[in-house]
Amino acid sequence: MDDLKVLLYLLILLHVLSPSLAASPYNCPVSFCGSTAFSIQFPFREVGQQQDMCGYPGFNLRCDNQGKLLLNLPNSGDFSVRAIDYRSQVIQVYDPSGCSAARRLTLDLSGSPFWGTPSKNYTLLSCPVEDDMSNHTSVGCISNSTHSTLAISSERFAMTMANQTACRIVGSITTPIAWWQDQRGLTSNLDIDLALTWDDPNCRECSTRGGICGYTNTTKQDITCFDNTKKGNKHHIIALVIIAIALPATAASIALACYIRRDRRRVATCVARNATPSAPNTTTVSNGETVIGLDQSTVKSDQKSGMCSPGARVMN
Repeated sequence: MDDLKVLLYLLILLHVLSPSLAASPYNCPVSFCGSTAFSIQFPFREVGQQQDMCGYPGFNLRCDNQGKLLLNLPNSGDFSVRAIDYRSQVIQVYDPSGCSAARRLTLDLSGSPFWGTPSKNYTLLSCPVEDDMSNHTSVGCISNSTHSTLAISSERFAMTMANQTACRIVGSITTPIAWWQDQRGLTSNLDIDLALTWDDPNCRECSTRGGICGYTNTTKQDITCFDNTKKGNKHHIIALVIIAIALPATAASIALACYIRRDRRRVATCVARNATPSAPNTTTVSNGETVIGLDQSTVKSDQKSGMCSPGARVMN
C-alpha cells in the first residue's frame, strides 16, 4: 500500500509541475538583436519586432542590417548598444564609427529619458608630437599626426603643463564617467563607452525579483511587475527532467522490493513445510542393516531442484 501511495504522489507531482505556456502580457516577448547576449524588454522595445505597447516612450531601439543594436538620442544621434543592465537601470553605449571621445565633446542628453552617471570635468590639452608625452595617456581618436590630445582631470596640472611645455589648452569637457571607468590618473583616455541611466520608469525592484515590468492596461498609465514566463518555464522544464529520471528509477526500485519480499515469503513457506515431521524414508545397505533417512536419489533430486532456494516455486 505504501508503494502505491508513492507512485500516486509522483504522478500528482508530475501533473502539478507541467509547464504553463502563458503568453507574455499584451504579447510582449523579449527580443534579441544579432549576437547580443542581453534581451530587449520593457522599458525598451525593438522597433519592427515588438508592439508600441511593449516599450516606454524614448526607449526605442533598432537592429540594423549588421545585427547591431542602436539607440537614438534626439540631440546626439545614434549610438551602438553594448549592454543593458535592467537591475541597475544602466545602458552602455558607444560610437558606431569608433570614436566615443569625439561624441563626448558634443553629447547632449536633453530630450531623452537618460542622464549621465556621475560626471567628471576634464581640461583638454593639445601637445606637439615632438614633445615626449609617453608618461601620459593620450586620447588617440581625437589626436592627429602632429598633435596629441590629453584629457587632464586636474585644472591646476593642466595650467602647469600649458605654462612649462609647448602644450596649449584647447577646451574643457564635463562628461559621464562611471565609477568602474574612472582611471584615477592625471590624464585619461576618454575613448570609452558611455554609461547612461534612467529613473523613470523605475523597475529596479521588479528586475531584481526576476520579473519584467509592463503596462497594466492599454491606456498605458500604470506600470506593474509581471512574472517572467520564460524563467518560470525553464524551472518547470528542469523539474520535469528530474521527475522523468526519478519516476522510472522509483518504479523499478518498488518493483524490485516487491519481488524480493514475495521471494522471501516463498522461501519461508518452503522451509516451514520441510520442517514438518513425517515418516522417515528408509534404505537398506549391502550388509542388510536398515538406515533411517532420505535415500540418495531424493537428496540429489532436492539439491538439483533447489527446493528452498530464492526464486523457487512452492506448490500449494
